[in-house]
Formats: sequence, C-alpha cells, structure tokens
Amino acid sequence: MKFAHIWLKVLLMFLFLKKHQGTRLGNSSYETVSCEGCSQLTLKVEFSSAVVEHEYIVAFTGYYTAKARNKFISTALKSRGISDWKIVPRNNPASDYPSDFELIEIKTSQRDTVLTLEDHPNIKRVTPQRRVFRSLKFVESEMPAPCNETKWSQKWQSSRPLRRTSLSLSSGFWHATGRHSSRRLLKAIPRQVAQTLQADVLWQLGYTGSNVKVAVFDTGLSEKHPHFKNVKERTNWTNEKTLDDGLGHGTFVAGVIASMRECQGFAPDSELHIYRVFTNNQVSYTSWFLDAFNYAILKKIDVLNLSIGGPDFMDHPFVDKVWELTANNVIMVSAIGNDGPLYGTLNNPADQMDVIGVGGIDFEDNIARFSSRGMTTWELPGGYGRMKPDIVTYGSGVRGSGLKGGCRSLSGTSVASPVVAGAVTLLVSTVQKRELVNPASMKQALIASARRLPGVNMFEQGHGKLDLLRAFQILNSYKPQASLSPSYVDLTECPYMWPYCSQPIYYGGMPTIVNVTILNGMGVTGRIVDKPDWQPYLPHNGDNIEVAFSYSSVLWPWSGYLAISISVAKKASSWEGIAQGHIMVTVASPEENESKNGAEQFSTVKLPIKVKIIPTPPRSKRVLWDQYHNLRYPPGYFPRDNLRMKNDPLDWNGDHVHTNFRDMYQHLRSMGYFVEVLGAPFTCFDASQYGTLLLVDSEEEFFPEEISKLRRDVANGLSLVVFSDWYNTSVMRKVKFYDENTRQWWMPDTGGANIPALNDLLSVWSMSFSDGIYEGDFTMANHDMYYASGCSIAMFPEEGAVISQSLKDQGLEVLKQETSLVQNVPVLGMYQTPSEGGGRIVLYGDSNCLDDSHRQKDCFWLMDALLQYTSYGVMPPSLSHSENRQKPPSGEGITPPERLEGNHLHRYSKVLETHLGDPKPRPLPNCPHLSWAKPVPLNETAPSNLWKHQKLLSIDLDALALPSFRQNRPQVRPLSPGESSAWDIPGGIMPGRYNQDVGQTIPVFAFLGAMVVLAFFVVQINKAKSKPKRRKPRVKRPQLIQQLHQPKTPSV
Repeated sequence: MKFAHIWLKVLLMFLFLKKHQGTRLGNSSYETVSCEGCSQLTLKVEFSSAVVEHEYIVAFTGYYTAKARNKFISTALKSRGISDWKIVPRNNPASDYPSDFELIEIKTSQRDTVLTLEDHPNIKRVTPQRRVFRSLKFVESEMPAPCNETKWSQKWQSSRPLRRTSLSLSSGFWHATGRHSSRRLLKAIPRQVAQTLQADVLWQLGYTGSNVKVAVFDTGLSEKHPHFKNVKERTNWTNEKTLDDGLGHGTFVAGVIASMRECQGFAPDSELHIYRVFTNNQVSYTSWFLDAFNYAILKKIDVLNLSIGGPDFMDHPFVDKVWELTANNVIMVSAIGNDGPLYGTLNNPADQMDVIGVGGIDFEDNIARFSSRGMTTWELPGGYGRMKPDIVTYGSGVRGSGLKGGCRSLSGTSVASPVVAGAVTLLVSTVQKRELVNPASMKQALIASARRLPGVNMFEQGHGKLDLLRAFQILNSYKPQASLSPSYVDLTECPYMWPYCSQPIYYGGMPTIVNVTILNGMGVTGRIVDKPDWQPYLPHNGDNIEVAFSYSSVLWPWSGYLAISISVAKKASSWEGIAQGHIMVTVASPEENESKNGAEQFSTVKLPIKVKIIPTPPRSKRVLWDQYHNLRYPPGYFPRDNLRMKNDPLDWNGDHVHTNFRDMYQHLRSMGYFVEVLGAPFTCFDASQYGTLLLVDSEEEFFPEEISKLRRDVANGLSLVVFSDWYNTSVMRKVKFYDENTRQWWMPDTGGANIPALNDLLSVWSMSFSDGIYEGDFTMANHDMYYASGCSIAMFPEEGAVISQSLKDQGLEVLKQETSLVQNVPVLGMYQTPSEGGGRIVLYGDSNCLDDSHRQKDCFWLMDALLQYTSYGVMPPSLSHSENRQKPPSGEGITPPERLEGNHLHRYSKVLETHLGDPKPRPLPNCPHLSWAKPVPLNETAPSNLWKHQKLLSIDLDALALPSFRQNRPQVRPLSPGESSAWDIPGGIMPGRYNQDVGQTIPVFAFLGAMVVLAFFVVQINKAKSKPKRRKPRVKRPQLIQQLHQPKTPSV
C-alpha cells in the first residue's frame, strides 16, 4: 500500500509539473539539462571610461558631405591661424553618406580651438570623444547554478564611470516588492519568455515579424549561428576587423528578439540588423554610436534595441541623436537601468519621453530588485520628475541564445529590453496599415494594454506588465490620437499613486506638481491648442482646488510635457474631504496628407483629477525640505557623501525626499509630520507656516538675501536642522580625475556638502563646521550609529548642548594611509536662540544615516528626537544628560575651511556667476508665480473609478476578440548542406513547436491517466484487504483524496 501511495504521488507530481511548465496553450516546455563536471561560474561585468586625448566630435547643424564638413572646419580654424589639426578617418558603412558630425584631432590650443569652432554658424556643438571599457571576468560562483545559466553583475571602477553601459545583472538580484505571501522556497527557473507572453498565439495567426527591420546595437553576431534565419545585415562600427560576437551578450539579445530554435525569440522572421558597437575588448566610442545611429536612419530601421544606459541625460550628442532617431520613426526600446531598489536611478536614454523605457520583473511578477526606479531627475529642483519606467516585463532568469548555439539564462533590464523589443517587432508585423505605427502609437498601445501589478507604485512598474495580446488588440483597432501618461491623477489611490497618495493637500502648502507626458500618435510634431481647461465637478467639491499649468510649446518628437500644479483654495482651509474635476487638453498635429496643405488633425484628451483635502496642519507638524540648494551629477562632479563608496563615486540620485531620501520621508509621514519641498530660494516661502526647515547634504551657495531672511525667520520662530557632510580641499584634490567634458583634471566642486557656504549661513549664530573627516561606529542614546565620512562641529554657542564621540580620522587615512583615533569629536549640537519666541538650531555632521544610497545604520530615531526639540522645545533626556555631552567648541585654533581655489561650481550653480574671473552671486531671481487656470465648473458626477474609466479613445478591450486562426504558418529555415542538426530535437524548432503533431502527445496522457486510475484501485483493494472481517466496513473517502481536499495551509 505504501508503494502504491508513493507511485500515485509521483504520477500526480509528474502531471502537475508537465502542466505548469508548458504555456497556457499547452506547448511543450524545454528541459534544463545539467552537465557533470562543469565549474560554476559567474560572469562579472566591470565598466570604466576615459577620454581619447586630443579628439573632439564636431556636430553640425545639418547633414553635409565630407567635403562640405571639411570646408566648414577649415574655414573656422584658418580665420584664427590654427593649423595643427586633422580629421580622423572613420571607415565604416556610413562613410559614403552625408553626416551631421566630424571627428577631429587637435594637438595644441585646445580650448581656443574649441571656442573658435563653436563660433562657426554651421557648427552646433563641440564635445570630446569618449571611450567606454567593458570588462567581462569569469570567477567561481558562490552558489551553484545550472550550467546553462550565466550570471552577470556589474562593478563601477573609474573615477567617473557612469556612462552608457550594458545592463545585465545576476539573476539572483531580484526579490519580492513587499507584498504579503505565505512562506515558500522559490527558485528562478528559466522560462521560454516568448511563449510565456503568448507570442505563439500570434505565430499561429501567421504573424512572425516578417518585413520588420529590427536593429540590435551590441557586441555583434556570428555569421553561421544556427538560431537565426534572416540576418539581413551585419555592420561593424569598431576598429576591429570582425563582425562576430566574441562576448555573447549581443547574441543573447538578438536571440530573445529573433531566435528561431531552442530558446525561441518573438519575431523569427524579422529582418535582423546587427550593429557591432563594442569590441571584444569591451571598448566603444561616442562617434561609433553616432555613425551607427545615422546609418540606422538611412536604412529605415523600424525597431531599435539599446541595452545600454547611464545617468548622463546631459550628454548632448547622444540625447540629440536619440531624438533624431525617433523623429525618423524609429521605435527605440531601452533598458531603464540596474541600480534598484534605490529610487531616482533611471538611466538615459530610457528616461526620455520618446523612448520606451523597460523595467524588469521575475516570473513571479515581482519587481526585480535590480530594476531602477523613478522618478526622472531632469526637472529638479524647480519641478517634479516624470513617471518612468513605461512598462515592465520579464528580466530575471530569461533564456536566450548562447554564443555558438544552445541556450543560457541571464538577468537584468538589458534582458527585459529585448523582450519588449521582440514583442514590439512582432506587433508591428500584425498591423495592416503600417503608416499608423510610430514611436508614440506603439507606446500608447503598450501602456494602455499593460497589466497593473498589485501593491506596486507607479515609479516601480510604470503602467504595468507587458500584455502582448491586449496590445495586439489595441493596435489593430487604433486610430491616431493623443494620450497622457499617467492617464489620470488620483492623490487618494495607494500604493500605485505613491508618493502623491502618501500625503493629503491643504491650504497654504507648497503646490503639488504632477508631471504628465503627452504622447502624440498623430504626428512627430504637434502643439497644444489654446490652453488646457480646468473643469471642476461642483457635486464633488472641485471648486475647493486650484490648478495651474505649464507645458511644451511644441510636442516633438512625438511627445511633450504637461506640468500640473495643484493647490487648495482659501475657502477650504478648514475643510476636509475629496475634491474632483478634470483637465481637458486638445492637441493639434499637421495632416499627413500632402494634398491638405496647412490642415491639422485634432485630438482631445481628458485628465481626471482627484485629491484629498484636510485642514491646514499646525505649524509644529509642518517640515520644509530644501531642494533648491542640492546639486547633483550631471552636469558637475559632485562626489558621494561616503568616501568608502569608491565604485559609485557620483552623487546622481537627486537628493530628493522621493528618491534617495525616500525611507526618511516615509518615516516622517508615519510619525505624523507633513513634508513639503522647497524648489526656490529661501526668499520664496512663508516661514510662519513651518516649524522646521531641513537642510540636508546641500552643495549650493546661498544668496546674501537668503542669509538675511533666514536670520529673521529663525528669530521669529522657525527652527533649522542641518545635516552636513565632509569637506576638505586636500581630500578633494586627492579624488580628482581627468574630466571627459572639459578635457582637464577636475577636482570636485564641493565635498559631500558645501561647508564654506553652510558656515556663511550659520555664522550669524557663531556656528561652523570643520574640514575634518571622520568615520566610525558608536552608540548614542542606546542606538547603534555609524558616522560615514562626516565632519565635526568647529564652533558652537556656549549656551548650546554638544554631543561628542570617538571616531577615526578618515581624512588622514585618505591622504597618508594612516589610521588615527580621535577622542571627543563634536558631532551633534542643539541650540535655543535667545530671542523671545525664537526658533532652535540643530547641527549634525553626517547625512549618510538618512540617505538610502549607502546607508548602513539609519538615524531616523535621531531625526524624531531633533524634530521634537525643534517643534516643541523638548530635548530628549537621553541627549541632554548624555555622558558624551561636552563643552561647546569655541573655534579657537581651528582654521575655517576655504573654498577650493579654481573650482568650477559657478558653471553649474544657480547662485554664482563668473565676474572677471571671480565668481560672485547672481541677482536674486524672482519667485515662481503660478497663474491659476480659470475654472469652468461642471454640475455632473465624477467617475467612481478613474483607472478603469480611462481607455484609449474608449477602446473596449473586452469587446475586442482575437480573429480566427489562419492556417498559414511561418516557415522554418531548412538545414544548409553540412549544417549540424544536433539542436534539431523534438520540440526544439521555432516557433511555438506548432510543427509537431499535437496528436503525438495524446497517447502519453492517456497512458498516464490509466496509470492514475489503476493506482487508485490498487489503493482501494489494499485497504479492503486490511480491514477486519468481523465488522461491516464503513465507507471512507480515499485518504489521498481527503488530503487533496484539506484546507490549504502555509508551508515552511
């Protein structure tokens, strides 16, 4: 009987696995075969970058022949008598065509030469030539993995390495997003991603990507790779004499898109155009990309996959060329980045409005840990970031083509990107009216059809998970139109609308800014007609809110922005409730029909607005975060606040409460504080409304008017909390690097914070920070703390309270590689100003304990204690009676930190400007003034569910049925003479394995079913024989069936 039980369980388990490994349509699944004696290897990817000495890229205002380009440059330089230059030859397929740039070599007087060239009317910009290194290294894995899996990870090595890099990562770097689930042991099992997304449904309809040109910008592809049947063109843009892939990454990406065998791609019949832009030594140049992009435009590429990225959205030649590509109807799909789970880590070009930015999920529909999160940081400090990524899809443990054949699995957003690129290629082939397909219409279809993931916010998942079949339905009923992303604004919907839903709005607060992207599917260029209209719903208290707009004057290419500022009307200062309305936007675009000269087509879209209003909170509960004085890369070199983080040297996450200070923001909200963001100078806020002003990690200078106003505000009751960071000119010189933009040795323009500027601000209260740099673990008020590259307090009023600690001198370690422990380092100071009703001031020397970027031990408890002190004047006894309390330092014998001589902060500062070589403050700018839209009230009921209410021009997805299956099926490439058929195993031929006779599987399932029935009767007979004959046996349900019907309980 025991044997029968075991036999039955094995059969049931086999059937269960058989069912769940296949696709929804019953396709056979692949089988992972392990190999004995294989070493377990992890493929680590290391990136670094440098400049090519003396080489510059000269960008022109249009496309010109080589002769004309040479003439423009010669004319510009001869006028100044400059002769020591030459044009660097570029031998590639684009050389025979007109180009919009030239690569030149300049030996002497580089700065003067650059300025001379930029004065020429036909020359738009001159930038340095850049070189990127990508090193792949195999090391022994810490954890065993299947032999057909290769794990990727990345490590930043150079002093300024954050350039465009491949975005593949280890498949072990994903995790759940925090949603509740029962305890279970999960393993990332590689899947056939095309079938998982039901591409085989479209294959069986006869759509396989035919007549669609898809470009892969990567490491190349071998000529005789057995997985591809329609490689239309392979081009080499490197300085190596080969077209083959020596690394495997380009082969994998191409396989996800168009493989026809084994690890199946989405569009096996598409025209593959392979652009080899990385050498086997993992080197690439900016000029290679620009030439390759130009060639892609000439070849009329339909879809382009770019599995590279970097944070430099101010890399003008690259960004401009991406705009030009999409303006020429190239649908660009790009990876959003592998810098998650930190927020504010989006990579360019995926963060551009005209590009489809792709994030990653695993096969359990959890956001991958490595996937970068929004918001965009282009708009800071005055505005607010856009929603990105656009869409997410599988990027963890995905199978793709191996270098010479066979399959392997990789993880990263560079895996998710070709998944979407392959799906887009397949979708383009399904559209009969190909002129309707453009970068905007394709993005509209993808985001309108995406499946929203529960419990995940908009800056993690965008519009949701890719749904291939729903996108197919929308595209095949699409009419040119405009749409919005997001399509509604609901400040009450959590968690999807985080952070908007995390804090209600109230009268007197800073306006809430929502940055909406306008997608224009009607044409590459367009405009907003007149102005957007604000129409509040009177039955839903819409007249209690005020709305202001700013928007793109021209929608190009295919897109623009609509920034909406939402505030509460004065009459609602004591009111609580929900207010609703909507905004109407009309977009006009030129008619495509040439016979209608000057004619325009119009599209009107509605943006529902829903907010929660509360009475204005008390002053003590309102905290103002200073965003205006935070600077970040790009464009300047602003270093990380923790000097230990050598592999991530740049401060590029925005320093916003919704990016790398997100956890602190969430904590303050949970404690009942209302956090607002100041994106303007101190002269632009009413200090009587706020209890505390937070200055955290500020790098900017201060206007003299700001210093004077803050002094008056503190005297009138505003409190000030300052979290500083390191600053030392000797250490700043130590971490210099050769800049890729100015071709000069650069020191940081500030340290982790701008201590000299902070000291100017604090001098009126006899306070200052020092240039000492300290680190170490310590205990404060029974809390474990870590001081990471912080400074000390150099001077503090005698009436104040100062806490000191014993810390290591990190500055000495950096400069001389010596270790020294320093006693009684003042790290925390608290001071009550003497004026009646005056505010309180707190200084702390390190912000890393609040920053999500490299935080080791948080100090949120300290922030709570300090806000209790600043808001209510209550100093916690654990601090006021601390054994580490010491006499405040007087500053005697301490030289205050000086600004670094020759720094370039004025180039990126909003405060400084150059004046005869000596930077000085600019004139104080005017405060932002919002022009509130005139409301057009509506006496009608608002929709109850804004999300489901929104559809792409009322397309009803439920009413759109898939057409009848066609009998025509894609043709499989026959074997060439002498070609091996070793990979041509049953179930291994693309696409969808529909070439197999489905009837062949019927006898297998019939046999298994008979075995189950037989096992059932064997169990019953054994039970009957074992029962006593003296009693009439009581009818029982079979034990195994009872087990199957028992309630489910969580397993451990």
